[in-house]
Amino acid sequence: MIKTDILVIGAGAVGCAIARELTKYRVKVLVVDKNEDIGGLASRSNSAIIHTGFDAPPGSLESELVVAANPMYEKLCMDMDIPFAKTGAILPAFTDEQFAMLPSIKEKAFNNRVYDVEYLTAEQLLAMEPNLSPDVKAGLFIPRESIIDPFLLVVAYAENAQTNGASFLLSTKVTGMKIENNKIQSVTTTGEEIVPSYVINAAGLFNDEIAAMVNKNDYSVNPRKGQFYILDKNTNCKVNHIVLPIPTKLTKGKLMCPTIHGNMLVGPTAEDLVDKEDTSCDSAGLFSVEEDVRRLIPNVNLRDTITQYAGLRANRNPEGLHVDTYDDVKNYVNLSGVRSTGLTASAALGKYVAQTLIKIGMEAEFNTRFTPIRKGIPRFNELSREEQNELIKKNPLYGKVICRCETVTEGEITDAIHRPIPARSMDAIKRRLRPGAGRCQGGFCGPRVIDILAKELRLSAADINKNLSGSYMIVGKIRD
Repeated sequence: MIKTDILVIGAGAVGCAIARELTKYRVKVLVVDKNEDIGGLASRSNSAIIHTGFDAPPGSLESELVVAANPMYEKLCMDMDIPFAKTGAILPAFTDEQFAMLPSIKEKAFNNRVYDVEYLTAEQLLAMEPNLSPDVKAGLFIPRESIIDPFLLVVAYAENAQTNGASFLLSTKVTGMKIENNKIQSVTTTGEEIVPSYVINAAGLFNDEIAAMVNKNDYSVNPRKGQFYILDKNTNCKVNHIVLPIPTKLTKGKLMCPTIHGNMLVGPTAEDLVDKEDTSCDSAGLFSVEEDVRRLIPNVNLRDTITQYAGLRANRNPEGLHVDTYDDVKNYVNLSGVRSTGLTASAALGKYVAQTLIKIGMEAEFNTRFTPIRKGIPRFNELSREEQNELIKKNPLYGKVICRCETVTEGEITDAIHRPIPARSMDAIKRRLRPGAGRCQGGFCGPRVIDILAKELRLSAADINKNLSGSYMIVGKIRD
């Protein structure tokens, strides 16, 4: 049995941000997640954009949180050693109908208190993005739309939370809750029983299933799939900004933007599903991405794709972002409707949920030892030659390149395995350091990463997983 002050269910961006914020107080925080690694589902497979909230529903909690969160990221990323870039976004209009929509989009931004959205002429847009369709008539510029590495953000939240006293329990699924006297008394899991003072449901796609355990599932959560292309860094058609389509009543549409690591990202689709684990890609979805994005960028070269992937985001019905508390379950906070802006909103949601807990009774004595600083693994390929040589002197493993595409060294991989939140699978290593994310997609480095994991974890290579338990990378011997 584990006793804790705060139990956070879900280790995605929102859950980890909440955990980090709560360590600013003298409370014991435990985060539990059914996956083998932090990052949830939506947080590790999205468009990696830090939004301004210019197009959020005005007056909504989503608007309030996203608009508040955007200015936090520059300092947050500096404190936690995360790559971040203010690329800005453009919203070009190509038809008379789209052109006529620009004033209402700008007014919506104004209603969301995003005041720095500006009109641009066709000439200005083409000067910024020469690969735009020459049919562009005019557009809007949203200068504070930014890009980030979403998984490194989650890792940084989690590592900083753990440094400040939080604990993480992974590969552990919540299976039930016992309620007495209008409070959750205990939480059962596939591991140990947990006795919390407060419970926060930040389970994303599975939020409604957790809510059902306390009879608060008066809504449903369905997965909305988005399929993406990742293009090679050397593709001959690039953009410098996030290029957004004019939205329709059904979807925000498909975009093209740079990633923080230099690739081009193209997509996504918006497909409503039932299966919460369907992250497959299909030809119809990918064809629709190509068809729509060519209207923005006619010369986009999708033959330069190095991989495709699909992410799932939580679609709440009825829709809307909610942070709810209840008189008949006094120690429970329910987060639902955290959509595609959830990555951005996480920075503000952490503060909002902490304040909500204080309102329902959490003692709020400040943790005077809290430190916001987290130092990441040195990114060898971003260091100067002098810095590289100095690092190799300290640790010769940094002189052994394992992934040629992304220039990832054995020293980085070894450090990731022994971090506060350890990387213990192939995908966990890939998300933190990017071996296997380059042009060859792990063809060269894959076997070497398996060997390093096996050595450092003292396992057989046959025991190394891709991600979940049982997803073995090696399934047998070719010969003895």
